[in-house]
Amino acid sequence: MNFLNALPGAVAEGLIWGLMAIGVYISYKILDIADLTVDGSICTGGCVCAVLITAGVPAWVSVLVALIAGALAGMLTGLLHTALGIPSILAGILTQLILYSVNLAILGGRSLISIDPRINTLILNMSNNPLAIAAAGAIIIAVIVLLWLFFYTEVGLTLKSTGDNPDMSRAQGINVKLNKVVGLAISNGIVALAGALLAQYKGSANINDGRGAIVIGLAAIFIGLSVSMKIKPNFVVSLVGVIGGGIVYYIIYNFVVLLGLKTDYLKMFSAIIVTIFLAIPYLKSYYFTKQKPLRIVAPTQSDNGDGGDANA
Repeated sequence: MNFLNALPGAVAEGLIWGLMAIGVYISYKILDIADLTVDGSICTGGCVCAVLITAGVPAWVSVLVALIAGALAGMLTGLLHTALGIPSILAGILTQLILYSVNLAILGGRSLISIDPRINTLILNMSNNPLAIAAAGAIIIAVIVLLWLFFYTEVGLTLKSTGDNPDMSRAQGINVKLNKVVGLAISNGIVALAGALLAQYKGSANINDGRGAIVIGLAAIFIGLSVSMKIKPNFVVSLVGVIGGGIVYYIIYNFVVLLGLKTDYLKMFSAIIVTIFLAIPYLKSYYFTKQKPLRIVAPTQSDNGDGGDANA
């Protein structure tokens, strides 16, 4: 009975984290970049939104400003990577560290700021889960439609090709560096949007809200894609699957909490889920299909200069 009572809240929060996972999907699956900026940008979105709402700014304006702030954070990571030659994963870590101080400054040196739903008009809040589910669902639909329209434009297609094969894209005259910056900006803008919604839903923004966000995002991606790719492997279905993965993750999360698992172990639980879904493809190919990893032997040259055969 407690689980059923907690189910609407799990669905509402799962939708918000699923939206965050869409941002992670763009960087991880489309750009092929493991971007750790999201741990900071989701918190940036929440902090910006909370401060603006408590200052009397309308909630929808606060959400848009939060989205822009997240996009700027993504651009910073992209510029560190492309303009300064810093590896993408390290660039994300550096931006994440910068954002911790930035977020603290946004909060005015406090670690937490509260949003009172009785005083401020919010888009969604945990006091009304059905309305929160409807609002989050409407925003997610709008985001998916906009992404679908964007990624089938010329710019969107070149961005996808950048992630698929950057060398070939560069040979075709595509500005790969610019595409990475744009892609990371879009990714973190969506992550910050989710952070803004999460702050409204919880009624607060905390400096530590983003810790482990990348793990939750990856968990939602792998859970969702494990199902959606078997239904119809296309872009929109994949995004819907990621949202579903976020919901499933938070339903499982709440179920585990109700079973009495200490909250100290919840991050470890998230990491175990991601580990399982990352390991399944390898274990399946290695142990069940008997496809051992290939060992490439350098070809030997014959007397006439022809290359020999490469042995696996």
